[in-house]
Amino acid sequence: MATEPQTTRREILVMASTAVPLIGLKSATAAEPPSPTRDGRVYRVGVISAANRGKPQPANGHTWHFAQYLHPTCDLDAIKKYLDPGSADFFRRYVRNPRYTFDLLPFADTRISHYYDADPKAIGPFAEAFVGVKPAKSPADLAAQVDAVWLGDASGFGEDHFDLVAPALERGLPVFCDKPIGGSVAGTRKILELARKHKAPLMSSSLFRHSSGTEAALRKRDLGEFGSIRYLVAAVQSGHSPDGWLVYGQHPAWTVVTLLGPKVQSVSMYAREDTCHALVTYADRMPAEIWFGRPNERSEYCHTAVHFEKRLYEYTPAIEGDFWYGHHYEMFRMASTFRDMIRTGKEPVPHDEILAVTAIVQAAAKSVKEKSRLVECSEVLG
Repeated sequence: MATEPQTTRREILVMASTAVPLIGLKSATAAEPPSPTRDGRVYRVGVISAANRGKPQPANGHTWHFAQYLHPTCDLDAIKKYLDPGSADFFRRYVRNPRYTFDLLPFADTRISHYYDADPKAIGPFAEAFVGVKPAKSPADLAAQVDAVWLGDASGFGEDHFDLVAPALERGLPVFCDKPIGGSVAGTRKILELARKHKAPLMSSSLFRHSSGTEAALRKRDLGEFGSIRYLVAAVQSGHSPDGWLVYGQHPAWTVVTLLGPKVQSVSMYAREDTCHALVTYADRMPAEIWFGRPNERSEYCHTAVHFEKRLYEYTPAIEGDFWYGHHYEMFRMASTFRDMIRTGKEPVPHDEILAVTAIVQAAAKSVKEKSRLVECSEVLG
């Protein structure tokens, strides 16, 4: 059984696709700043880069790749200078290609105004790539000068997230807090409670929630086109490791909660070598499966099978067979959802779903340590 041990999104980008995009959309000039909205409002977004167990992430893909949609311009020469070749090619071919704007990019009413990293040396390259961004001295300094905050974390474990977003939440600002949102059930609860206390709109999510396939599955579920969902298999090919599960296991857990809801009862997980399999149970419906390190005939970053009553619906992030275009789409949709929250103040992701994802991940980790025992979510939720 051959898998790709711990294949992460970052590593996939190094193997940049040479496929030609299959979907052509109306163009928009990405080289010039867009016009502001009718009322002239342009929202200032502050971006924060989380650390990975105390170590900075200078080329943090969840700030460089994900948050960049909120800024009108991008210097592709700087991207080429500071990011890996795969990422630079991805920016050129897809992310900042004026042919692939979904008729919405660049957003007319957002820009990244400030950037914070615990390592000041990491701020300069980001500001060079996204002209006009200013350094912030601290999370509090950043929060005092912006209208919303995006916390990006590519590979970290979330233990620093509360301290990084607390100043913004205390000011009631809209905040995106990357996964794993709190690093633990207690940490997640602490962030959620602070947001509620100050009535600060909060969003946390996985890209998997925003893929075109997930959006289609949700439409089919809500319209009853294929009947109700009987069973779900959410698979990620990244090789399993205890630490890898805590970070990247968030993705299939988000898929389960997004499609089946937050009322998870228990989790059992078995791990062997670089593969693990989890059973996620509900009190009132059939369970879901999670494969992490699933062996596939061909490399697939993720694959979801939704077993409706009348038909099986399967999908990956790819759109018309093009993974990179589909990846561009799901990143854009996540940024667009956050932008909608900034404009409306309405949270797109219920807090109980955010907490349920943390509970699944933590219950599964506990199960592996206890000979795959079926762990009730109440044991980790307290």
